[in-house]
Amino acid sequence: MKRLSGLRLLEEQEGEGREAQQGDHVIYNSRMFLNNGEEVRIQEAQIRSLPKDVIRVVDGTTLIDHKTRLGSRQMIAGVEHALLGMKVGGYRRVRISPHLAYRDKGVPGFIPADAVLEVEVWLRTIVGEGKVTLP
Repeated sequence: MKRLSGLRLLEEQEGEGREAQQGDHVIYNSRMFLNNGEEVRIQEAQIRSLPKDVIRVVDGTTLIDHKTRLGSRQMIAGVEHALLGMKVGGYRRVRISPHLAYRDKGVPGFIPADAVLEVEVWLRTIVGEGKVTLP
């Protein structure tokens, strides 16, 4: 993983195949924790409205399959950068500084302003390739 100011790799398990890159459509799972170790439970509110085929339970933990195109800015920058270069089946645990997450706004009721996050990310699959063109 390229070193990006504000993103620190804490743990990694390599997957198989080619690396995910800008423009790829991917499916990933993640878990988010505050710097004090408390898990962010934002997903619990999401689970009620999601179809069952995007929800998986692994070792007693409920995970949501998120689909995104890398480079589209549909997620916090720290998670997107963590996914870049991962291989399918891979895992990374990263520490993300506020400027690559929710900055000074946070997510009311879930993530305080200026929070440092620890995020676990699993790359499930790369479902499509393509170049990203940003406006």
